[in-house]
Amino acid sequence: MHLGVTLLPILAVLVLPGAWAQSGSSRLGVVVEAKNITLPAGSEAVLPCHSPRMVWTRDRLKDRQRVVHWDLVRSSPEYSVERVLDMSPGARQRVYNSFNKERIALPDTAFNDGNFSLIIDNVVSTDKGVYTCNLHHHYCQIHQSIQIQLNVTKSPRKEKRFWDGEKTVIVVLLGSSVVLPCVNRRPLWREGLQEDQQQVAHWDFQPPGVRPDRADRLVDLYASGERRDYGPLFGHKMSVAEDAFTLGDFSLSISNLKPVDRGLYSCHLHHHYCGLHERRIFRLTVGPALPVAPTEAPKTFQLDEPAPRTEEVESPRVVNVILPEHRGYFVQHLGYFLATFLLLALIVVAVIVLTRRRKKRGLDYDVHRYDRRTMMGEAEISLDCAELKACNQEPLNSDYKNNLLKERDMTKDCNTSYDGKPWK
Repeated sequence: MHLGVTLLPILAVLVLPGAWAQSGSSRLGVVVEAKNITLPAGSEAVLPCHSPRMVWTRDRLKDRQRVVHWDLVRSSPEYSVERVLDMSPGARQRVYNSFNKERIALPDTAFNDGNFSLIIDNVVSTDKGVYTCNLHHHYCQIHQSIQIQLNVTKSPRKEKRFWDGEKTVIVVLLGSSVVLPCVNRRPLWREGLQEDQQQVAHWDFQPPGVRPDRADRLVDLYASGERRDYGPLFGHKMSVAEDAFTLGDFSLSISNLKPVDRGLYSCHLHHHYCGLHERRIFRLTVGPALPVAPTEAPKTFQLDEPAPRTEEVESPRVVNVILPEHRGYFVQHLGYFLATFLLLALIVVAVIVLTRRRKKRGLDYDVHRYDRRTMMGEAEISLDCAELKACNQEPLNSDYKNNLLKERDMTKDCNTSYDGKPWK
């Protein structure tokens, strides 16, 4: 166990010198907001600068702020996830499996030097699997993890360490000791830091034509309550809320704007303890002042004695006011008149068309009736001629040839028409 602790710093440097790279941020910070603001002269300007991550609370209970825990994932014979141990700055490390007590541990100085490597003595075959080192900083809302795969062998010649493209793989001899490296030396994981001195907010002013590196510093704010004002302008017409770090509101107020106040204002928020660096930029333009409305002079009333009352009663006065009709009112009524006229015209045209059609149908009926009567007359005439021909063609009986009386009677009958009139 002591041998593992002695070799721990050397193995941590040789195996994983850069477990987590330091993410360097620029000196000015990342621009998260940019606005153009135009206000008239004489008014008040409020340049907003809010960040909930800059709300400061003293880290009195550090055991609840920073936590490290190791987990083991086994894929054979069955898939399982097991919590190996965890540790906080204000508490002792806790091992979950009684078999691993006095066999698996973390360095006691883990939160002092940022070395959270896991030490395993007397490796057994059940130690095989994927180990995950998890670091949680609840105050800064930072969560980081790293994976290492451990394999166990019985042959000393098969011991090795390599990178499989996703994680580090360590093959160790059965019964030996191994150190699974997990190193993070960022300042927020170590002791001895004063959080109130790590949070800083400041405002800069850059007049037109001035380079950014020559901007004027207006004010510096610290979470400890310290405040530094620069120049006479800030105290007289510029201000930031006293409880800025309590609310996370660092807005800058500028009263009685003047043309000399135009320029570029930048709000810088730095949380060195958590690695936060943000910048907000505002381009302020001062326009002409708003016209002042004329104020009426106060009227003075003379206190005269009231006139004596008389018995005469004044008759009420009636004033007739004739308002000119609007043009839209005339157009509306004109539209009503035209619509009524068109409706009447349509009705008249419909009546005329129906009347003409009715007369035309009567004439057609008379013509057809006359034609029918004519055809019936022609039929009767044809019938008479047929009967006449039949009479003329009727053969005479030889018995009556010599009888002159019967011959005369037959001639009379043939010469007589159907109506009793003589045939011409």
